Amino acid sequence: MNRFAKQLLPFCSLIFIISLWSFLEPDNFLSFRNFSNVLRRSSINGIMAAGMTFVIIAAGIDLSVGSMLALCGMVGSAAMLFLSGASWSQIAGGNYVPLTASAMFWGTVIGVLFGALCGWVNGTLITRLKLAPFIVTLGTMSIFRGITYLMNDGKPFAVSDYTFLDIGTIGPFPASVVILVLVLAAAAFLLNYTPFGRYVYAVGSNPETAFHVGINVPRILTVIYTLTGACTGLAAMITTSRASSAQPTAGISLELDVIAAVIIGGCSPSGGRGTLTGTIIGTLLISFLRNGLTLLDISTNVQLVVIGAIIVLAVTADQLATKRQS
Repeated sequence: MNRFAKQLLPFCSLIFIISLWSFLEPDNFLSFRNFSNVLRRSSINGIMAAGMTFVIIAAGIDLSVGSMLALCGMVGSAAMLFLSGASWSQIAGGNYVPLTASAMFWGTVIGVLFGALCGWVNGTLITRLKLAPFIVTLGTMSIFRGITYLMNDGKPFAVSDYTFLDIGTIGPFPASVVILVLVLAAAAFLLNYTPFGRYVYAVGSNPETAFHVGINVPRILTVIYTLTGACTGLAAMITTSRASSAQPTAGISLELDVIAAVIIGGCSPSGGRGTLTGTIIGTLLISFLRNGLTLLDISTNVQLVVIGAIIVLAVTADQLATKRQS
């Protein structure tokens, strides 16, 4: 399988999925409302996948993003409520608290920055302690989720007025979709037109060679994980806006969809290869696949099996192509 065929395969798979659901569920699937919902839901996965693309190109992995999303949502929501003048008893009790515009803005900023902090912790543990990304993020996945449950004894924070990122629009377009486009554009610029992007590919291809040519590998890796955390924090605030509350159970198994989207889009798990275009296609493929399975009343448990099988097939195809090239 040559490079062009590997890039074309995800796109062809996306067209096949859309065509299949159009044939099986034409009335429900081929509606403006359904496509709009898919795009809005894709915004969360797509923003997280943008950050994950950098991580996987650099031959890393981040299993903590689902738990991080829940934690950032809780922290951002708590900040909004406190900045709006609520007491802890009101916040913990789930009472309605009118939110000010300023509190919602700064709560969103705090949620994003807290995500960057969580990502920085991951990157620092990986680079300073020389630990495998899989082990570090597996541990922080549990830590972040545990902190989320401890914050309010497993209960959500209600932010009923925080709805703009879900139902708001920027011009004629949903706000979440506009944010997704802006994040992807910024990520594509970083990856393709800056020295930082070239360093990411170099680190993923061969970290020892990258070090010997003068690249500060630990710093690049730390920045990559910090950016991924910031993307996750932004996705967390969109998720919170969609539910009008911060749920401690948010994001469970979401890392599966995010990693699947990036790998299916052509990023090599061994590092050094991948594009944002492929990630976009992979994200839409996963979203439309889940959407169609849901319309067909297929359970989420079966959907997990399907997504997992697709990951295995994508990695297998990548490994076979790598062996043929070598």
